[in-house]
Amino acid sequence: MSGPDLAALRHTVTSGSTAGLDWRRAQLGALRRLLVEHEAELVEAVAADVGKPRLEARLTETYVSVEEIDHLLAHLEEWTAPRPVSLPLTLRPARAHVQLQPKGVVLVVAPWNYPLNLLASPVAGALAAGNTVVLKPSEHTPRLAALVERLVPLYLPSDVAQVVTGGVEETTALLEQRFDHIFFTGSGRVGRIVMRAAAEHLTPVTLELGGKSPTFVDDTVDLGAAARRIVWGKFTNAGQTCVAPDHVLVTRTARDRLLAELVAAVHEFFGDDPRRSPDLGRIVDARQHARLVELLEGAGGTVVVGGQHDADERYLAPTVLADVDPDAPIMQEEIFGPVLPVITVADHQQAIEQIASRDHPLALYVFSEREEVREAFTRRTTSGGMAFGATVVHVGAAQLPFGGVGASGMGSYHGRASVEELSHHRSVLDKPLGPDTLRVLYPPFDGLKGRLVAAATAPGRAARPAAVVREGMQKLRGLVRRG
Repeated sequence: MSGPDLAALRHTVTSGSTAGLDWRRAQLGALRRLLVEHEAELVEAVAADVGKPRLEARLTETYVSVEEIDHLLAHLEEWTAPRPVSLPLTLRPARAHVQLQPKGVVLVVAPWNYPLNLLASPVAGALAAGNTVVLKPSEHTPRLAALVERLVPLYLPSDVAQVVTGGVEETTALLEQRFDHIFFTGSGRVGRIVMRAAAEHLTPVTLELGGKSPTFVDDTVDLGAAARRIVWGKFTNAGQTCVAPDHVLVTRTARDRLLAELVAAVHEFFGDDPRRSPDLGRIVDARQHARLVELLEGAGGTVVVGGQHDADERYLAPTVLADVDPDAPIMQEEIFGPVLPVITVADHQQAIEQIASRDHPLALYVFSEREEVREAFTRRTTSGGMAFGATVVHVGAAQLPFGGVGASGMGSYHGRASVEELSHHRSVLDKPLGPDTLRVLYPPFDGLKGRLVAAATAPGRAARPAAVVREGMQKLRGLVRRG
């Protein structure tokens, strides 16, 4: 397959046609119509490719993508308007503002776990910022990729959006070309490859990666409610969610009761035989299934619930493990599947130490009613996002920037953050030529001018009373006017 026509896409931006709000609203509206008018086909393709329930696919793929577009449309004028800034006395009279400019052509590389949402949402942000886009769906979701390839040209012109399908070879060829921004969602291993390729062209990147997102639980909370929220966040999409709780750190005083509530929640959500539940997804492919089974079998500890698996069906039961060895293989990599290790800790201090000893996670969840515990997690941990009393749902708030930190990613998006991330922030200053107050900066610095400049720029000047500073500046201006 031939590559995208980057010259045509870039010309659309450099021609200035994307700078106006009308163009951006038109493209966002077209993308919205694509999602709404073909929702059934899109949901069916996602369900077939990933193995997730159709209602879950609708909620987590098409619905949230349309919500994101609506949020962008509602605030586009406000978020893209020039932002005036104040200037120091030394530069006045003058005006200044920050202008958000389109970066150019944005490459969006999507993953397989939420193959539509994590393609459409970044694309919407890129269009809202006035960019053109190249869409690269995951090769692991071939039905959706083919559908996107067919539908996008029906709604977005080829000088606005182009789709490239294929696997590693096609993605590698794409990364060899010069884009103006690359937006990648996926594993840290591939994220490093993307970043190395981007460095060849000094292309900025947004990397949405993952990691071992921990959950802390103590005995001050309603453990039944906490368990339901953990089970829901963990086993949605069969655990194949970048912000799913990876493991639980629970205090000794809450351990036994939490384990019992986790078992109860699994039965409540998926029945006594989760294999028959219409609400439980499957593992995306045989390779991922084999990886998860190997992690499960090497985890040690005790299977509290679940553990059953079937390679032919790509089925892995919602599984909770107790007393897992912190050094077991399952605790060395992101699980990305329906297996939840539960590790006992003495208190929140030990939990924080364990979290701090690892790479910064994409998400962190805390279930505690103690204010000092909440404050300790706030002050002493770093993560892409953090939620108290819930899991996963912070990603659904378009008002909150979503992104990682360190090994879990860089950059953020959703709502205003998308527009900010995918725009160039240009500083613009407008200073009249007369009176030429900048003459105070021109040499020679002799006589009164030299003494006044030296006094005005001396260390500690900023700490002087404002009236003294104003008086000094007035003297400098007077000196300039007299020539």
